[in-house]
Amino acid sequence: MADTDEHATPPVSPHLQDVLRKRLSRRGMLAGLAAGAAGLALPRFAFGEEGPRERGTPAFAFRDIPFAIQPDHRVAAGHDAKVLIRWGDPVVAGAPPFDPDAVDAAAQAMQFGTSNDFTAYMPLPRGSEASTHGLLCVNHEYVNARFLFPDEQRTGSFRPARIDAEMAAHGHSVLEVLKGEDGWAVVPNSRYNRRITAQTPMHLSGPAAGHRRVRTKDDPAGRTVRGTLCNCAGGSTPWGTVLMAEENFDDYFRCPAGAGADEAVNHMHYGLKPRPPLAWHKAYARFDVTKEPREPNRYGWIVEYDPYDPTSMPVKRTALGRFKHEGATTVVQPDGRLVVYSGDDEKFQYLYRFVSDGRYDPAKRSANRDLLDAGTLYVARFEDSGRVHWLPLVWGTGPLTPRNGFHDTGDVLIETRRAATLLGATPMDRPEDVEVDPSTGKVYVLLTNNVDRTPSQVNRANPRAFNGLGHILEIDPPRWERSEPVERSVPGDHGALRARWDLFLLGGEPSKGRPNNPDNAAFDPQGRLWIATDQGSYQFRRGVSDGLWACDVDGPNRGRARFFFACPAGAELCGPSFTPDGTTLFVAVQHPGQGRGADGKPLTRDNPCTRWPDFQDDMPPRCSVVAITRRDGGPIAG
Repeated sequence: MADTDEHATPPVSPHLQDVLRKRLSRRGMLAGLAAGAAGLALPRFAFGEEGPRERGTPAFAFRDIPFAIQPDHRVAAGHDAKVLIRWGDPVVAGAPPFDPDAVDAAAQAMQFGTSNDFTAYMPLPRGSEASTHGLLCVNHEYVNARFLFPDEQRTGSFRPARIDAEMAAHGHSVLEVLKGEDGWAVVPNSRYNRRITAQTPMHLSGPAAGHRRVRTKDDPAGRTVRGTLCNCAGGSTPWGTVLMAEENFDDYFRCPAGAGADEAVNHMHYGLKPRPPLAWHKAYARFDVTKEPREPNRYGWIVEYDPYDPTSMPVKRTALGRFKHEGATTVVQPDGRLVVYSGDDEKFQYLYRFVSDGRYDPAKRSANRDLLDAGTLYVARFEDSGRVHWLPLVWGTGPLTPRNGFHDTGDVLIETRRAATLLGATPMDRPEDVEVDPSTGKVYVLLTNNVDRTPSQVNRANPRAFNGLGHILEIDPPRWERSEPVERSVPGDHGALRARWDLFLLGGEPSKGRPNNPDNAAFDPQGRLWIATDQGSYQFRRGVSDGLWACDVDGPNRGRARFFFACPAGAELCGPSFTPDGTTLFVAVQHPGQGRGADGKPLTRDNPCTRWPDFQDDMPPRCSVVAITRRDGGPIAG
């Protein structure tokens, strides 16, 4: 996520404290938060690695590192954390050296993009080498013009070529990586290495492909989209493809009040604004809603691509709904159907899941190619009784009819938010990553914050007014009681219409193992939960670094988190992902050096709070991916 300015949480009312105490004591919960990289278990399933640990093994073998903010990153004793790749480093053959004073589109399209977020380690299918040789797939979420183009920011000038450079810094990178005697390195000029940008052609597939509301002047058939925007978290599939989540696409479109004619209400639901943070409409008419009212409908989807085929075209899977996706965590049902969990990352938005019609075939990779094009999308309604109801977004049922402006399935998927609201879904405190315990099938939902929730809007799933600290819910799907489970499935019935839920962690008091503002999360091969945090500008007010926390989900230490990795000043941690054997952990450090100064104004490239990772006066802070290993070669954290 981009750096945000959130407000601290005031004390909880005595009445609400009593409610929480009863609710938490009934399940023996403690408190804390979470963070992620979707799909850890899935490459392991896809390439036949061993399953998770037996429960009851020893907990984390490290002590908390200090919470204080520092210019450099830090990691728990006994581990090394080395920068693998930085913004501007070469990705594809022919990439020029990084020049921070001359960022241009041609160079950036061959270099590692900025604002790295989600990571997925995809093993190259070579048996015993699966944990030392693979592809690292990394999202690039957004750009900060104060760091890319400081001269233009100072003078207020504007060059159309700047927009092309910003577009090239977005998207995704695929890197072949290899572990040698000196640790991990990117394989230069690899045939797998690839950049996907905001200009890369992509297919539209599923029920909304070809729909009248995705047809534009440039694409009258409504089948091909140019580029992907604001790729935050993501996921991977059991057949070895990567899922990129399009999140804050509203930041890219100029949309004066009432613009877009028939799409005006739709655009309002997604927060399109008259003055977007990025001025791409000055160079490209398609980003101006007054000129191309349907272009925004082509963004806000889950994008699937094959990292093992660098010539393949990415596909936007419209059956999974259109909203500000944070993550796309996949689970194989015991009957072979695929389930995809995703949050809509905005205050008072919803938690979703998609259940495929077709079934996963582990013996034939190509048979799963279009599995995400047909199925049912559901949205969650949390009851105070401790039950969650999954409400199907099916056209022609309930309020999803022509009377409310839904004339077909495409309308429902294009206006997913409005459809979910009409169904009575529960507005949540910024649903971000969703991770599934591969051993138990329990689902962990990370809710980062919501300072706009008033006391009258509190409910048990969102138990704090003015929630500046965040929390995590745990959903326990019912048992599977039908046919025998298929190979590589996850326990529980993730397609059931009802499940049980409870509070798992409440953010706050890091010294007591309760970190602030859970964002992403991942399970390691031993079945332990790793939580990444995003406090926004409040890390400076609290004096606590963002970073990565480790947490057991069962046993005597259930719910107590330990601080394992600290980001440099101004940065948040994103996208933790493990190698199949758990001996390497990749993390993305996003927006180092950013924040606000003592005068309240945003920091710039001339006065960042750190120049990590180069620490050179002529170099800006650079978003980077870090590879963490244990010095004795064992699994991370013991």
